[in-house]
This record gives sequence, C-alpha cells and structure tokens, in this order.
Amino acid sequence: MESGSGFIAETSSFKSLIAAFSYGISSMAMVFINKAILMQYGYSMTLLTLQQLATTLLIHFGRVLGHTKARGFDIVTAKKLFPVSFFYNANVAFALASLKGVNIPMYIALKRLTPLAVLVAGIFSGKGKPSTQVSLSVIFIAAGVIIAALGDFSFDLFGYSMALTSVFFQTMYLVLVEKSGAEDGLSSVELMFYNGFLSFPFLFFLIIATGEFPNSLSLLFAKANSFSFLAMLILSLVMGIVLNFTMFLCTIVNSALTTTIVGVLKGVGSTTLGFVLLGGVQVHALNVTGLVINTAGGVWYSYAKYQQKKNKTRKVEPDIEAHHNHK
Repeated sequence: MESGSGFIAETSSFKSLIAAFSYGISSMAMVFINKAILMQYGYSMTLLTLQQLATTLLIHFGRVLGHTKARGFDIVTAKKLFPVSFFYNANVAFALASLKGVNIPMYIALKRLTPLAVLVAGIFSGKGKPSTQVSLSVIFIAAGVIIAALGDFSFDLFGYSMALTSVFFQTMYLVLVEKSGAEDGLSSVELMFYNGFLSFPFLFFLIIATGEFPNSLSLLFAKANSFSFLAMLILSLVMGIVLNFTMFLCTIVNSALTTTIVGVLKGVGSTTLGFVLLGGVQVHALNVTGLVINTAGGVWYSYAKYQQKKNKTRKVEPDIEAHHNHK
C-alpha cells in the first residue's frame, strides 16, 4: 500500500512542478510580448479587454462544442467570484499601464514588492508575525527597489505609481483568494471563464474613463494591415489564454504562495533578459546594485517560504501516520 501512496505523491509533486514551471515560462514570455506590443500600440486597457474576450469566447465555444468539461454559467458562483475577479483584473490593468513607461528590470523589481504587501496585510488581518528569514528577505527586496529607483535614468513617475497600484491590487487578490476560498471546487478553465466574463464591466469602464475608446479601435483597424503587428497581437491573445490557464492551474495545484514564489523566481530571468531585449536599459551602477539586491531578496524569500512549508509538512506527517495506525 505504501508504494501506491508513494507513487500518488510522486505524481502529484510532478504535476505541481509542471504547473509551476509552465506558469513561470508563460509569465516571463508575457511580460516581453506585452512590452513589445505596447511599444507599437499604447492602449493597454483595450489590449487586456481583447485578451479576456478571446479567453472567454474560446472557453464558451469549447464548452458548446463539447471540447471542454467546464460547467455552464452559475449566478451564485459568479457573485462569489466577482470581488476576486475585480482585484485580479485591476492588478493586470495597472501592471500593463506601468509597462508603457517603466523598463522591464525595474517593472519586475517593483512587482516583487507584492510579498512585502502580503506580509503587511497578513499582520493587519491577524495572521501573526512572519519568520525572521521571511522578514529580512522582504526588507532586502524593498531596499533593492529603492536603490535601483535612485539609479534609474528612465524614471517615470506615472509608470512607477501604476506598478505600485498593481502591487496593491495583486495583494488584495491573493489575500482574498486565500481567505474566501472562492475558487474552491472550480477547475482552472472554469476560473478563467468567470474571470474573463466578470472583467468586462470593469474593463469597459476603464476604456471609457481613460479615454482609450474610440481611438484605440480606429488605431487597431489601421494597424490590421501590418502583418508583424497582427502576428504580435495574435501571439499576445494566445499567450494571454496560456498565462491565465497556467496561473489558475498553479494556484489550484499548489497554493497562492507558490504562485507568488514562481512569479518572483521567473523575475530573475526576466530581469537579466530585460537589460538586453526590447531596446535594453541604460546601465547605472546604483540601478544594477539595487536590482541585484532586489533579486537576491526574491530568491531568499522563495527559499525561506519553501523551508517554512517543508517544516509544516514534517509536523503534519507524524499526525497522519498516527491516525493511520489507530485505524
């Protein structure tokens, strides 16, 4: 019997690893694809709406044609998921807006402030104090951002404030998912469908409020003749679907924490590539030093959280064994 349970554990840990790895790769690719398309097409809210529309329609027709087992629309589930969807889409919307003015290494450094915000939110919501290792690593991340910002030649106040607003919404999203359990019992495809569907009122409001409409549509039709732009847009829509799927899958198979850690680790690769791809970055000693400290803090945070989880699992295992022995 033991070998059977060992095989199941091995399979589930392999599935967890694949989910985390695929989310990391698609998340990394998406930053560069979005940055590339926003350099040609500056309407970030319209781009996000198109990505969500493509996702929702694909799942809807997939369900109608019997290619996906996703259940139909349920108003009770929709009500439960609405706040989660709001914070998720607000996070992505502000992150995209910040990408227009912030270079990729600096954008990733700012987004790495999410664990700090999650910790602060946790303390205020009565979760207790984090471990010393976690606290120190998060201080490292924050210090790195401040040092890097001081040496950022292309400092863009609007871009920075958009990225920090995005961090706030991502924190609210992660805390809400953990607390409400709103996503329990739903598959990653169903989560994608609800998330896409519920995002439309908020995104339509943003498109009108930011003045993107109708200019964004006329520019889209004008650029439709360009093959390179069209190819980039289609790639962006496809990757939007892949990223949403792998992110929700990673959160379901692992946890919101693991998803955040993978996000931090993939940032190491993106930061390095960001210096050379898409126009690169003007190098300043302060900027590089800050980014190195920020990245080191990110890796340290991931390690501290992994150790914490391992110790928790070790404490739970003897209890499970004792429970089995009594049976």
